[in-house]
Amino acid sequence: MSVQREHWGSRLGFILASAGSAVGLGNVWKFPYMAGTNGGGAFLVIYLGCVLFFGLALVMAELAIGRTTQSNPVGAFRKLAGRHWSVVGGLGVATAFIILSFYIVVAGWTLAYVVFMATDTFGGLGVEQNTTIFKDFVASPIQPLVYAAVFTVLMIGVVMGGVSSGIERASKWLMPLLFVLLIVLAVRSVTLPGAMEGVSFYLLPDWSQVTGATWGGAVSQAFFSLSLGMGAMLTYGSYMSEEQNLPRDASIVVGLDTLVALLAGLVILPAVFSAGLEPSAGPGLTFMTLPAVFAQMPAGAIFGIAFFVLLAIAALTSAVSLLEVVVSYFVDEKGFSRAGASIGASLVIFMIGVPVSLSQGLWSDITIGGKNFLDLADFMTSSVMMPIGGLFIALFAGWFMGPRAVEALKSHPAQSMPLAGLWLFILRFIAPLGIAWILLQGLLG
Repeated sequence: MSVQREHWGSRLGFILASAGSAVGLGNVWKFPYMAGTNGGGAFLVIYLGCVLFFGLALVMAELAIGRTTQSNPVGAFRKLAGRHWSVVGGLGVATAFIILSFYIVVAGWTLAYVVFMATDTFGGLGVEQNTTIFKDFVASPIQPLVYAAVFTVLMIGVVMGGVSSGIERASKWLMPLLFVLLIVLAVRSVTLPGAMEGVSFYLLPDWSQVTGATWGGAVSQAFFSLSLGMGAMLTYGSYMSEEQNLPRDASIVVGLDTLVALLAGLVILPAVFSAGLEPSAGPGLTFMTLPAVFAQMPAGAIFGIAFFVLLAIAALTSAVSLLEVVVSYFVDEKGFSRAGASIGASLVIFMIGVPVSLSQGLWSDITIGGKNFLDLADFMTSSVMMPIGGLFIALFAGWFMGPRAVEALKSHPAQSMPLAGLWLFILRFIAPLGIAWILLQGLLG
């Protein structure tokens, strides 16, 4: 006897949950420092072009496959093309699983920084001192794992509640709060003394700063910021109703995700310029540079707490979608209960996260191919598994499904699809080229 599949309780719930899946550390943490290290405005323009050109097409493809089959990634490809194609879905499940093993660790850092900001740990300190605090914290064998455990419990609590009562309900609270915090912080940032220099750097393209790395970074950021190639959008699409206008709702989700990235840049880069610090600080911009920026602001502690709460929310909404990919597989394919799958998968993920966390300190000397456990997990997923998954999805929807994929987009048979030809062209040619570039850059880099 088959169990009736859950569905989103409302169109708004789907949009907020899917936007929450796409909005994560890649938008609020990675995007600003990528823009800072790749020329600012020129990177922004190229990134927006990539999102519009092939990011949206891939989101629509994943949602269409999910809605058509009403199944997890493995079951979806098996239903449409047989067992041999189900390997692509299995890759998505494995990718989500591995990403979560280091995502919960980094997300735990964001929770720790909420506490650090609330207890004035960085009061009056400069970037060098903040860097020492950060390195000492992540090198601790216990503290980061405690925060990762807290984050994991929050994630389990949301996913165990189910699609409508858990993920959708949480998204309806968390996503509006995220946007309110972003807007408040962006307004505060751009009104700081000297912030307009940062605004100009961020919004006015300087094409002389563009290099091959700028193009490669923009293409990869567009791909990763939309949670593509890991089964998340496909899984969320499987909970959609047939009546939803898929192209319209997918466009809104992509628009919201892009808006978050744009606002995150306005939060961070003008503030960094105002403080006279270096925008090209790289990944350490958030955890090492920003505390020094907040320390120089009037009421900086309050804004610092708000920022790291924002970062934690972004991490949670994405982590929930990744865990849902794994849970939907075990529920659909293996007959697990939702509670059993949520708790069991999360325990295994946390156990894998232990060496990932220890690789920043106690086990830092243990490397595989010159990479510690965290860097290896990140490389395997972002440089290999996600691009391969995205490449196969584009080719599958564009070539294998073809006109059937266009029909899968429709909410009723008579719905007009004026850009269907362009969509298929992007999936067949443009998206594969962009993803191949990401894959090549990752393997050669």
